[in-house]
Amino acid sequence: MTELLRTLSDRLGPAHTALIVVDMQNDFCAPGGYVANLGRDVSACGAIVPAVNALVAGARANGVPVIWLMAEYEDADVPAPMLAKKMEMGVRAISCAHGTWGAEPFGVTPLPNEPVVVKHCYSGFVGTDLQARLAAGNIATLVFAGVQTNVCVDSTLRDGHSLGHYIVVAGDCVASHMPAAHAATLDNVRFLFGDVADGAAIVSTWHAAAALTPSS
Repeated sequence: MTELLRTLSDRLGPAHTALIVVDMQNDFCAPGGYVANLGRDVSACGAIVPAVNALVAGARANGVPVIWLMAEYEDADVPAPMLAKKMEMGVRAISCAHGTWGAEPFGVTPLPNEPVVVKHCYSGFVGTDLQARLAAGNIATLVFAGVQTNVCVDSTLRDGHSLGHYIVVAGDCVASHMPAAHAATLDNVRFLFGDVADGAAIVSTWHAAAALTPSS
């Protein structure tokens, strides 16, 4: 069983926390990307870039590993229900096809030593080695940033919670083109799944913990 961590500051201890950045890709966030071409307003997704970059910088500065989830949704790779829903919508375009501009990072840059986990469905845990990576690093807490709050962030955090991880969503570092659904996910996290905190507060907690760690 995961150790019982009763306070947010304990849950955010840098030694057992990882930052999960979800689907910050052109097709989800950029004008001219897949979601924008469906007639959705992606401005909220672009607006979080400065906050996400500040959170990533804070993680790196405090020894918190950053793991990047990246979608590749070719028709041959996604689960049948995802493909059926897409066909029902009459959509022919491929979201985040491998090797295309749409699959490239939007406004953020993974470092060469930071793992990029490619997923073919909404949850970053299904069909990937994410949980194995977390177990290898003795990671108890997952901090989430990225898009879409109500789809891939939500799907991944729920699976992470069920696998025994503490969940913290950086509320100003997640976004969706569906504002009501975005807010509902944050409400659900506050209610049952974990914590919601601003990215700056999360970084401050990491800095405070680092200041208390004896230097070697």
